Amino acid sequence: MLRRNWRMFSVVRNVGKMSEIGQRLGSVLEKVRSAGRERPQELQYSVPRLVAVSKTKPVKDIIEAYHAGQRVFGENYVNELVEKAMDPKLLELCPDIRWHFIGRLQRNKVSKVARLAALSMVETLDSPRLADALNAAREKADLDPLGVMVQVNTSGEQSKGGVQAVEVASLVRHVQQQCPALVLTGLMTIGAYNHDMAIGPNPDFERLLRCREEVCKELDLSPRHMELSMGMSADYEHAILVGSTNVRVGSEIFGVRQYKGTSSSAEPAAPTPGPAGVDALPPAGPADGAAGAAAGTQSAQARLSAVQ
Repeated sequence: MLRRNWRMFSVVRNVGKMSEIGQRLGSVLEKVRSAGRERPQELQYSVPRLVAVSKTKPVKDIIEAYHAGQRVFGENYVNELVEKAMDPKLLELCPDIRWHFIGRLQRNKVSKVARLAALSMVETLDSPRLADALNAAREKADLDPLGVMVQVNTSGEQSKGGVQAVEVASLVRHVQQQCPALVLTGLMTIGAYNHDMAIGPNPDFERLLRCREEVCKELDLSPRHMELSMGMSADYEHAILVGSTNVRVGSEIFGVRQYKGTSSSAEPAAPTPGPAGVDALPPAGPADGAAGAAAGTQSAQARLSAVQ
């Protein structure tokens, strides 16, 4: 007990010294709240969630952000997610931490992520086969239903993952009807990089909004029960203004990333396929991950209540 208390004291003391991440996080959260307050009244039914993208960042940075109030963190790579989710220090010092997987997920690796109790969301579901594999792995793990988002390729770029807009309704229906260990919480996209807001809204965000409208109409769902994950460090405020409920912010909180095999701390000009991440405030009402559930039936609503 004395040893555990000393470790906790040491971490809190070090967090007090390392206040930069906490200050950055506070600044991002204030921008998230401000953008949420400024959006139209019809979008005021939820508070945007911030996902703090911690890929390539050390455990000590995550602990610092956690003790500054952050709870939801995003990872792009399976091995890194597993390593961090099972890290003894994080398990002891960050008991309420929740993880979103925001990278491209291969079927042969679903068992690694599905058995993580602190994983509350996979934002990059892109096929019925992946859904089936993830569902089977989650059932085998005997854990609460796992929240998932369908990733939509709104730009048509081959470097970005996701299904085409015409395939979304079918995949949503498949998850709802065939995957009891999964809860469909919404749609996700990666907006065009370096979009100039001076020329108008990001077209990828507008396409995702239209996609949600069409899917909800076809499947008789409420748009309020279908989250939208869109917006990263460069455009999350704009994404919130147009309707995002889940933003993925990394470098603005943790600083620029140092990638292995490079001498520069700058991020690659052409990011690897798959989404970049973000954490945030829980939507109004249900707990994290639940506000965007596409719940068309009472059974879906019941499963939804178990998702973080």
